[in-house]
Amino acid sequence: MPMCLHPTAGFIPDISRGAMPGPLAGPEREALRGMARRVREMSEDPRQAERRRLWLLHNDLATRRPMLLVFPEDSWTEVIGEDTLALRDPFWRQWEWHLRHILWRGERLADDFVVDPELAVPRLLRRGGWGMEPRYRRGGEKGSYVWDAPVKDPTDLEKVRYPRIAPDDEATERIAAALQDAFGDILPIRVSCPVPVVCLVGEATMLRGLQKVMEDMYDEPGFLHRLMDMIARGLSSDLDLLESGGYLTLNNGCHYTDSGGIGYTRDLPGPDFVSGPARLRDLWGHGVAQELAGVSPAQHEEFVLEHQLPLLERFGLVAYGCCEPYTRKFDMLKRRVRNLRRVSVSPWCDVDAAAEALGDRYVFSWKPNPAMLADTFHPDQVRSYIRGTLERTRRCVVEVVLKDTFTLGGDPRRLEEWARIAREEIERVPA
Repeated sequence: MPMCLHPTAGFIPDISRGAMPGPLAGPEREALRGMARRVREMSEDPRQAERRRLWLLHNDLATRRPMLLVFPEDSWTEVIGEDTLALRDPFWRQWEWHLRHILWRGERLADDFVVDPELAVPRLLRRGGWGMEPRYRRGGEKGSYVWDAPVKDPTDLEKVRYPRIAPDDEATERIAAALQDAFGDILPIRVSCPVPVVCLVGEATMLRGLQKVMEDMYDEPGFLHRLMDMIARGLSSDLDLLESGGYLTLNNGCHYTDSGGIGYTRDLPGPDFVSGPARLRDLWGHGVAQELAGVSPAQHEEFVLEHQLPLLERFGLVAYGCCEPYTRKFDMLKRRVRNLRRVSVSPWCDVDAAAEALGDRYVFSWKPNPAMLADTFHPDQVRSYIRGTLERTRRCVVEVVLKDTFTLGGDPRRLEEWARIAREEIERVPA
């Protein structure tokens, strides 16, 4: 099943596949309203207020108490399958799933996810094409894929145009109005604008091919810089459009930030912000370069970070990284990204090197290896793994973010057990 990014829930199943609101029968409406009431009651539990307080301390680097988040992502379909949904219309099935997943995680997962007394609805942003599109061949729903990169020769760059985004105000308003009418008196509806990720190299590899990008660093460095510059200028124009058009919304609350954190902080928005549309300097930004996991710090800095910095510097705070290891690149990030606050520490990163580099000056966003839930599940192994990492990072501002869980081996109880073990190990950490 395809996935979509929700502003608070992270990556979740795309059940509606872009469908607009359809018919909603009376009993279906009442079913949604009943779930909305339960979500509202959950949001008013004093534990939610305590979690908000702890997240503020955490992201403001004012505590060393580790925080815990669990995002099942692709394995959500094993927790709440589409065949378990009762509503018929694709749009309303999406929101039935959404309400059900909040209730499930609130009742079953022992993490620090915050349930708010409102519902975030992502603003629809349409995106055009490159003019020369990659052609994909996929090996199954969760399998690998290969693609035919269209930029075969440096001269092909003249045929490529950056695919500008265009906010679809009419569709966004229609969606928000339908949800407001259904249960907005219980859970107020808030439109949230997605903030584009400052990636660049991901787009470049889709156009040029990963191997060719690697070769271009040596054989065609001037061309690679032109390609990165074209992508950076296009993204800058998108950011200009969102900011000048008044579309941006704050992401300093229970917002999925970068590759899995939550955005609560008192350091955003900027000190001169009053109300109304946000500016880029009021927001978290996210930089990433997963495709450069195997290149040197110098190549990363020259071919990608130099092009990212003018964009990243427009944000108030920056998170950097996802699945790529930064064992040899922490110094580069600390030296160049002046507004850096959160750094992803992937399963392939040296934890000791990360602890030494990040200390208590940055959020140590640890991503445990999700493979431990995929095949045979060994609770003792999970406990030892988590305990060992927490002991080695005691002087850091740590968050434990389980994500990239492509399968639970068909057993959702593994997720609950993993979260329970992680919670117990976090409680062992001295305050």
